[in-house]
Amino acid sequence: MARDQIDMTPLQSRDELVTWFEAGCKPRSEFRIGTEHEKTPFTLEGRQPVPYEGARGIGALLEGMQLLLGWEPIMERGNIIGLYDVTGGGAISLEPGGQFELSGAPVENVHQTQAELMAHLAQVREIATPLGIGFLGLGMTPSWSREQIPVMPKGRYKIMSNYMPKVGQYGIDMMYRTCTVQTNLDFSSEADMVKKLRVSIALQPVATALFANSPFTEGKSNGYLSFRSEIWRDTDNARSGMLPWVFEDGMGFERWVDYALDVPMYFVKRGDTYIDVAGSSFRAFFEGRNNSLPGERPTLSDWANHLSTIFPEVRLKRYLEMRGADGVPWGRLPALPAFWVGLLYDDESLNEAWELVSHWTAPERQALRDDVPRFGFKARIKDRYLFEIARECLKLSHAGLRRRGRVDHSGRDESRYLEPLERILESGRTPAEEMLDKFNGEWGGSVEPVYQEYAF
Repeated sequence: MARDQIDMTPLQSRDELVTWFEAGCKPRSEFRIGTEHEKTPFTLEGRQPVPYEGARGIGALLEGMQLLLGWEPIMERGNIIGLYDVTGGGAISLEPGGQFELSGAPVENVHQTQAELMAHLAQVREIATPLGIGFLGLGMTPSWSREQIPVMPKGRYKIMSNYMPKVGQYGIDMMYRTCTVQTNLDFSSEADMVKKLRVSIALQPVATALFANSPFTEGKSNGYLSFRSEIWRDTDNARSGMLPWVFEDGMGFERWVDYALDVPMYFVKRGDTYIDVAGSSFRAFFEGRNNSLPGERPTLSDWANHLSTIFPEVRLKRYLEMRGADGVPWGRLPALPAFWVGLLYDDESLNEAWELVSHWTAPERQALRDDVPRFGFKARIKDRYLFEIARECLKLSHAGLRRRGRVDHSGRDESRYLEPLERILESGRTPAEEMLDKFNGEWGGSVEPVYQEYAF
């Protein structure tokens, strides 16, 4: 999310951390859907990365968006780094390499997600086009090297950039070269959270395959269908992955707190300043043993900020965040929330999805996760191809959305947003394979056509 939380109450006990999560439980009538998507800005002329500075830079883009929308600017050391809608709860933020993120407002149905997206695209185009900026809907920048990509003026990114190479080979790529679409969903109780978390972690590889959309690096085929997903396998394994312990007895909010306490921190924010504490645990900070802040106790803000630096395939905050999908062109974006809402917000589909995955072991889930970036639908678990499992999941999601029965003005329910995924399954190929066919065929071995065909 865009904003680092501000609540400076010092924490006294571990129970407060558990209570913080429990506050996320909501009655089913209050369940909402939040969708976040990132897109890569590029110069329409020359198709280069867009710097922050200058009359046609990212800063100017944000200033234009602020004037258009009337949203509150998020400032850091005199630079505009995001926007926040005080009334609706949406936000626009910058990822490290200038990836432009819309964090959608919490909405009641996928029709509203679609409407929000269309409004956002119209607004962004109105400001970006005169600045000569376009946006790309891929999971990873297809043609630029790490060195070419500008760094946005956010303190936390500097700290992360220094730390990442110490803990994995791809952290810098994750920060500067990837884009994702995520959906955030609610839970009604601890037990409901655990069930949804288990189902969605186990099935995250299905979303990875359905949305696989990052087969190019620096102008060449990189040997993967979702290189973005591969990047996460070697970014920082202390804070990412398939969380096998979630499937063990006794899983609940407390277990997540204990996990998060031991995940190494990146930073502590005091006023406008980010203090580098990279590598030390929140537990040590909690016990007053942080070398950079001796004797100081963390606040609820520190806790919320720390939780936003944990990157497993599904992340628990006061809602669940699905993190397995590549960024895609705008026409496919609403398919992600639709897919997960159909599976997780309908009890019948949720139960059937649990039946589907409950007998998988941790090593089997891990092997599927490891294989999916390269093999997509051809990855296997037990004696089944992921393609078959994806087909079953789509059926369950479709049925769940139909039972939800949220219809738009023309009487259609949310299952209409699954159509792009149905077409993908009919073709039997991931979006990345379709793109590779074009690359090896009509594009003549060039990635340049993506800047037209996959632009927003």
